[in-house]
Amino acid sequence: MNIELKEKTERLVDMLGREGLDAVLLNAQHNFSWLTGGSSNGVDLSRENGVASLLVTRDGKRFLLANNIEVQRMLDDEVNAEDFEPVSFSWQDEKADPGLVIEMARSVLEPFGAVASDVTIDASIASIEGKIAACRHRLTADELIRIRTLGTDAGEALRRAIDRLKPGDLETEIAEKMRHELAGVGLHSVVTLVAADERISKFRHPVPTTNRWQKTLLIVTCARRRGLIVSLSRMISIGEASDDLKRRTVAAACVNAALYAATRPGATGAELYHAAANAYAEQGFAGEINLHHQGGAAGYKTREWVAHPASNEVVKPDQAFAWNPSITGTKVEETCIVNDSGVEVITASPDFPKIETVIDGRHYYSPGILSL
Repeated sequence: MNIELKEKTERLVDMLGREGLDAVLLNAQHNFSWLTGGSSNGVDLSRENGVASLLVTRDGKRFLLANNIEVQRMLDDEVNAEDFEPVSFSWQDEKADPGLVIEMARSVLEPFGAVASDVTIDASIASIEGKIAACRHRLTADELIRIRTLGTDAGEALRRAIDRLKPGDLETEIAEKMRHELAGVGLHSVVTLVAADERISKFRHPVPTTNRWQKTLLIVTCARRRGLIVSLSRMISIGEASDDLKRRTVAAACVNAALYAATRPGATGAELYHAAANAYAEQGFAGEINLHHQGGAAGYKTREWVAHPASNEVVKPDQAFAWNPSITGTKVEETCIVNDSGVEVITASPDFPKIETVIDGRHYYSPGILSL
């Protein structure tokens, strides 16, 4: 058993002890990827549920539960029997009885039987995704290596995509060029947003349309590899951007820097929200915080949690964050890792303009506007 799997198993065992449970069943695709260190139980990506489940017991035993269609592929491609003991059943029985997976889980637990799951599988057991999510938040040493490489590759891929763009491109064509460059380094864009010109000001989540790009462009990706996800946005202008757009982007960068400065182990989501709110007000854009969320913790979901006024989530060391402050017409977004000395931005694109903001003597950098 590798060190990463051992550490994650221990986190789950500790959680089971605190919750008075005998086992937890992981079926969601993001949790399967997390526990296995990047493997996948996904076939139908339109669903959160996967085609195989992992069972972890309070004494640290691990099982793979899958029907006869999937079990051998899982063992050949995704996990090994030394780490997860396989438990198989027929696909016909599974279709006939939605609670079969729970029954199979309980069968390996006798005489114990208090099982919970991450997603709702059967009404007879509780869903404890929030408790499992807390086990995911602090990245392991191996995950930190993977997410840094992921961030570098995503930033570089998006820069290459920009080099392929030309005025007159449809937003949908721009999105495909982004996906192509990301796929070239093994990344899947789970969120792809593109807004050209007036659509940047109209929508905070601009799903690509057949609108053609003429002057100003916003592109956004949440890029995934081996379960981990990083998020980044880029602003591009044909020719020099207007003074107003520059002013707004600098203001958004100041909010981003304020969030970087406040993102420290022990800070709460509410404190981070108020840091952003104060920065918006200081820049003369107090109302903008009401128009979109500011982002939050990242990892195996695009956002593990979002900062808001009532949030009591707490920042952990070695946790990933993706802040995305926006002011009507522009947006700033990168992914970073929290450590004891501050934050480390991991998604910067090469040869892309940076906006420097100084807070309490520390220098923070946000993406600016690239003029073509």
